[in-house]
Amino acid sequence: MSPALREKLVQGITALLLLTVPLWVGYVGGYTDLASRVLIYALAAMGLNLLLGFTGGLSFGHAAYFGLGAYGTGLMLDYVTGNTLLALAVGTLTGGLAALILAPIAVRRRGIYFSMITIAIGQMFYFIAVRWNSFTGGEDGLTGFTRQPILGVTLSGTVFYYMVLLFFGLGALLLWTILHSPLGHTFVAIRENQKRLTFLGIRVERYIALSFAISGVVCALAGGLNALLDNFASPDDLRYTLSGNFLIIVVLGGMRNFWGPLVGAAIFVLVQNYVSAITQNWMTVIGLVFVLSVMFFPLGVLGFFRRRSRS
Repeated sequence: MSPALREKLVQGITALLLLTVPLWVGYVGGYTDLASRVLIYALAAMGLNLLLGFTGGLSFGHAAYFGLGAYGTGLMLDYVTGNTLLALAVGTLTGGLAALILAPIAVRRRGIYFSMITIAIGQMFYFIAVRWNSFTGGEDGLTGFTRQPILGVTLSGTVFYYMVLLFFGLGALLLWTILHSPLGHTFVAIRENQKRLTFLGIRVERYIALSFAISGVVCALAGGLNALLDNFASPDDLRYTLSGNFLIIVVLGGMRNFWGPLVGAAIFVLVQNYVSAITQNWMTVIGLVFVLSVMFFPLGVLGFFRRRSRS
């Protein structure tokens, strides 16, 4: 079987599994809200992977845009409108606009300095959310809103899962289209040899900033969906620890594989869900899984199996 045919077969099986989740998830001890969270975290990690895996920029602050998407969506439903889609759109634009504005600042530095700037930006939004009690709910988070019916259809667990799946598909399609365009090839070229592109006269900082902004938009969309899932937005949605979780998801699945974050999100969320029911020290198990992954699967789980299939 040719690699192209094998790739299409795997994608077809994955799509079939995602479309039929509500039919079989209960038989494996899961539920639709858990599947929705897997897709939401996978979407956020795919956005981060555009910057990290395909452009080569290590960000420790992408939870900021995830959280801004969550708060933007929640605040719209709480204070402005009962239109769920409009609230989600505003939340996505809020996080995306913040990423677009702050990207040129972050890309002024490279390497560890770039990463430190992203942490500082993320923590800035975190402390704003914590301190602005009257608007954001402070440390208690934003409550009082709930996802509203769309065209008279109540967004129950199964219906909401398919809504999340739709937006996951749209986000994945956007990223796939970008990565298979000249722009995406430029991102990968920057990752492979940034100095050579600079010598060729290409404004590398502009392309990194664009990758940063696009990844921020995708993370904000995921954050808005997460707020609708929980009917709640928390300052922890902005915190650097969540950014670290997204990095773990990307590395677990395979940061240079397009579908790697989906695999990583499934592992992360399932371990978090089942182990946290047994012990409060579930992060220890996550850390152990991450260490073992780095030691034995340096290309991520998906990268490991793809390499085995080619050998």
